[in-house]
Amino acid sequence: MRPGAAGSTTLPRPCFFASGPTQPCYHSVMTIRPPAALGAALALLLTGCNPTYNWREYASPDAAWHATFPAKPATTTRTIDLDGMQVAMTMTAAEVEGATFAVGSAEAPDAARARAALDTMRLALARNIGAAATGAQASATSAAINVEGTHAGVPMRLVGRFEARGTRFYQAIVVGPSAAMPAEQVDQFLTSFAVRLTPGPTP
Repeated sequence: MRPGAAGSTTLPRPCFFASGPTQPCYHSVMTIRPPAALGAALALLLTGCNPTYNWREYASPDAAWHATFPAKPATTTRTIDLDGMQVAMTMTAAEVEGATFAVGSAEAPDAARARAALDTMRLALARNIGAAATGAQASATSAAINVEGTHAGVPMRLVGRFEARGTRFYQAIVVGPSAAMPAEQVDQFLTSFAVRLTPGPTP
């Protein structure tokens, strides 16, 4: 069903790519078809077989990280601008009930710019949902965020971790409507994210 058609619900979908201050991030909306009465009844009966959060391990084949996603993730790569630094960021993400669980990785020309990218990503991602990222980085090689904002008139939340290891840097975030982000599920995803010493195959 096309967006805006009768019987559809359109949810706001802020971009999980961090854009530069002069490059706003554009993202398509997601359309959800409400289930018919029979479909809803069957969904309730099959809850035990088809849980909302279907957790599975994922290890990046070309970047040294792994995490547990709440659904089957997909991967895309896009060139972004981080305060004047052009990088190819690879994002692996899964979506559950309008919330996006994502891990991104990219490589900077040197370690100093990889560390500087952490705060740039933190501020840009907060701006994507109209929030102010207060506070400072936790350290030279790590940062975190937990903010609330509004996107398309809907209350949104962004929670994430950022790390720099040598010339490579990472972001693990959950972003979406506040009502679609249970604390337990957000914590499970973010605490599962870890950077490995060497890349490995996807389980």
